[in-house]
Parts: sequence; C-alpha cells; structure tokens
Amino acid sequence: MPELECFFDCSSPWTYFAFESLLRMQQEIGVTIQWRPFLVGGVFNAVNPSVYDSRDKPVPAKAAYNKKDQQDWARYLGLDIHYRPSVFPVNSVKAMRACIVLEPEGHLVPFARETFKAYWTDDKDISQLAVLTEICGRLGIDAARLLGAIEQQAVKDTLRASTQELIDRGGFGSPTIFVGGDDMYFGNDRMPLIRDAVLRRRG
Repeated sequence: MPELECFFDCSSPWTYFAFESLLRMQQEIGVTIQWRPFLVGGVFNAVNPSVYDSRDKPVPAKAAYNKKDQQDWARYLGLDIHYRPSVFPVNSVKAMRACIVLEPEGHLVPFARETFKAYWTDDKDISQLAVLTEICGRLGIDAARLLGAIEQQAVKDTLRASTQELIDRGGFGSPTIFVGGDDMYFGNDRMPLIRDAVLRRRG
C-alpha cells in the first residue's frame, strides 16, 4: 500500500503546487505516492457548490489576496503561472482520463506535469484534443492511441468511480491527500503536516 494517495485534477492551480511539492517530498524522503485522477467539478456539484457562489460573487479583498497567494506559491516553487488562464474554469475530463490510461504505463507523472504547465503556464485550453496531442508529442506518447483509449467506457467509469470515492471518503476539492489510507489533508499548504504524518507512521 502506498504511503500517500493524491486525488488531483489538473484544472486547479493549488493542485499544480501540491503535485510539484509531493514530487519534491518523494525525492527527499522516498515517500510512495499513488496518484488518483478525478474530476473536481463532479465533487463541487455533489458536495461543495459554494465554490460556484464565490466565483459568481467574489469578495474583492479575498480575491486580491488569492491572486497574491497564488503568485507567492508559484515563485516559491519556481513555477510561472497565469492567475487566471484565458479559459477558466476548464473542462479537464479528457486530460484526467488520459492520466488514468497512462498510470499503469508509468507515464502519468510526466503527462500530468506537462498538462499543468500547458494550462497554467502556457495558457492553453487543455480540453482541446490538439493541446493534448501536443503534450503527447513532447513526451513521445502515441497520441492517436491515447485519445482513442480515453473514449473507452472502462476509462470513463474509472474516472467517475474515483470521483465518487473521494466524495465517499469525505473529500470536497483538489488536491486531497490521504496518508495511510485514512488520514485526510486538503490543499497545497498542508505539505509540512503531510510530511510529518508520513514520518510518524514510519516510526
């Protein structure tokens, strides 16, 4: 059993930060990670619709701080991101299905990193097949095979099941990280607590 599970959706900047932070933690302390692609929009619709209210009626002071916070994290992690890409929110379903297909082949992490970068750094619409094809080209992945595979019912069902599983386990957004299967953490800024939880469980 992996020490960590990370439920992630590439449409979230905080998840981009968490993804990179967890990879650094993996290098530093050798933590084992199971990456769990899911659809954050499905979770919002089911258990956290307040997200939509905050987008429709933002609190100006909070929105201004959110922008600063996002840029502070990007600078800290050495990432260059757009506060709001041209297409926001984005439909990430195809990208997340692709992560599911690529996971057993060992290509999930590089594909997800390139997808985060395409959307948050290069301001490209990751809902478009042309953008996913570009990402495949950079990674040497057969785009035609992958884009065919993401339309398979089994892949669609796996993504739905992962989304429902997160809801059932008490999750409400992305990123959600579980340590040891039962200890849940939400958000990029929980990394020190996650690291501590991993080390404590190791004894």
